[in-house]
Amino acid sequence: MSIQRRLARFNRVFANRVVGPALARLPGFGSLHHVGRVSGRSYRTPVKVFRQADTYVFSLPYGSDSDWVKNVLAAEGCVLVTGRRRIHLGDPQVYVAEEETAIPAPIRAILNRVKAHEYLALKPVRVSSSP
Repeated sequence: MSIQRRLARFNRVFANRVVGPALARLPGFGSLHHVGRVSGRSYRTPVKVFRQADTYVFSLPYGSDSDWVKNVLAAEGCVLVTGRRRIHLGDPQVYVAEEETAIPAPIRAILNRVKAHEYLALKPVRVSSSP
């Protein structure tokens, strides 16, 4: 198993549960709420959030094979909780880019160093309220 996969497993089992709730309240971070494509369970994944116009961009340092990415793609969306806002996101697109301009240069340098060139982009969707 690669070091990236081991780190991803550690984060999923331990770090996300301990640090995730506090991290999601910090500026530039959030928590993606998504549903398991097999189990149907609700999950929360702490993420670093980048904005580019009307698009929310997430780097995928562990790749698009991560379960949370597959869940978001299968459900065709998720809910981003950042600060005290809940933003319904849809139209997920995974793409590869050597230089993603939505991400600040210092963070891009780190992502390039670990060869993380995959990104997930989502757009806000309107949610109709039931009467």
